[in-house]
Amino acid sequence: MNPDEVEIRILNAVDRAAVETLYRQAGWWQENDQTADGNAWMDALVRGSFCFAGAFAAGEMVGMGRAISDGASDAYIQDVTVLRAYRGRGIGAAIIRRLCRELRSRRIHWIGLVAEPGTQAFYRRLGFAEMAGHVPMLLKRVENGS
Repeated sequence: MNPDEVEIRILNAVDRAAVETLYRQAGWWQENDQTADGNAWMDALVRGSFCFAGAFAAGEMVGMGRAISDGASDAYIQDVTVLRAYRGRGIGAAIIRRLCRELRSRRIHWIGLVAEPGTQAFYRRLGFAEMAGHVPMLLKRVENGS
């Protein structure tokens, strides 16, 4: 399958089972992610994203990615993944390009992301570069009173 046979769409809603499968295959799923409301948090994930892209082949969602932004100055791309059976076919790159096009069309030109180890070459080919002197950080604990 070539990326031209895959349609990348900006979505307002998703099939929760399809997103769960993508998260599981990416290794991001935690068993406690499922809630009593049947993964309704996924609806909030899509609604809360500045833009959410889905990749579809023969009607099946085979990839996704999203951008978060204030809508005025900058955006971060995250959660880009493709089903294992479809990887290596340019679909992930097509998702990134579609997200970047959507962001630039809304006048957002500072677009960043945190690359997982081993994916830097993929993102470099798409025009991203390491930010010298910057280190991504994650909150691990909350101090008392904050």
